[in-house]
Amino acid sequence: MEMHDLCAIAAREPRCVLATAVKVEGHAYRKQGVSMLLTEEGAMYGSISPGCLESDLQARVDRVLHTQQLEFVEYDMRPEDDMSWGETIGCGGLIIVLLEPVCGELRSIMSHMHAYFQSGSAVELTRSFYDQYTRIHYVIQLAEGAERQTSLYSSPAVKGASLNPINTMITEETPRLSLVVIHSSEADDLTSNSGESDLQRDGLTEVEKWDIPLQISAKYVPKPRLIILGAGNDVIPVARLGKSAGFRVVVADWRETLCTAERFPGVEFVRGFPSEIIPVLDIQSGDYIVLMSHQFPREREFLELLEDRNYAYLGIMGSRTRTARLLNDLPPLKQLHSPVGLTIGADGPEEIAISIAAELIACKRAAVAAERRKVQRGIAHATDGHRASGR
Repeated sequence: MEMHDLCAIAAREPRCVLATAVKVEGHAYRKQGVSMLLTEEGAMYGSISPGCLESDLQARVDRVLHTQQLEFVEYDMRPEDDMSWGETIGCGGLIIVLLEPVCGELRSIMSHMHAYFQSGSAVELTRSFYDQYTRIHYVIQLAEGAERQTSLYSSPAVKGASLNPINTMITEETPRLSLVVIHSSEADDLTSNSGESDLQRDGLTEVEKWDIPLQISAKYVPKPRLIILGAGNDVIPVARLGKSAGFRVVVADWRETLCTAERFPGVEFVRGFPSEIIPVLDIQSGDYIVLMSHQFPREREFLELLEDRNYAYLGIMGSRTRTARLLNDLPPLKQLHSPVGLTIGADGPEEIAISIAAELIACKRAAVAAERRKVQRGIAHATDGHRASGR
């Protein structure tokens, strides 16, 4: 689950905790910088592990919300003879998780982040720790090198708004946050009066041992848009899987009766013929496009209008013969995938949808990896995603 989703969920959850992997060493299921949200009611959104750590983190939520304390939790699965964690988790790495109550400054920051994501803007969140990790300062700003994408999907709250850095203020009146450092194996021994525990008195030494920096920055990008031309029945599983894979799905079709929330829950719609929808879509370099209307003249018109635009992916449903006819006399199109989807021997709408979703994920992860190699600026970039290969 992306930070985009977590910010939206935090807006509707009055009492919740943000858990972030601030340090990862060795083999682990997720990368450093990944976050998840845990609520007082026991709901969990996102993941940091394959499900091994989440129950333990959830058990800490009530205390974090009650005390309004930051907590660092260590999960060390590196020792081979650790039968309690190493065998059950099976990751074999070290993970340091920061738990933050979502209130006050953090809630405001997440609200602003969500507004930026809705406008198509990538942001950088910086946490700065002060006074031996007992005070925290948040700053969000437009990520370096990112371009704001303005379109009809911009949130009303940010239309026309500037993207200047947003800071929380540190003053003498700012309430202090008590630091609690807990080892996973010591959870049962922690007293309810965590402010007097030996773990807190020894905590600063532990944080220094872990080499947690005083400033942690993470870049978060908005969800890439998946624009599907067509709203037929075979589009339904593609839209559903696209949402699950972290895309912001837009269905575009001229047949208004097919574009309904009942058929496509949680999906955005653009209704009209290609000449009408192209200006509205305002296609950007990070967009993924799939043609599934099965209407030859409409798809040809769409491709002609797409000629001078940049995008990340273009998939065309249909045989190679049909696609060749569709592209006849057109200049070469960028990022073309046809037939759309990975070759897995798919048969039927559901399996074809899986093959398309798999190809979309592979292309998205390859783009993220390429960007990471290009940037390499020494700050921790949160990907909120699994590796595209090696699993």
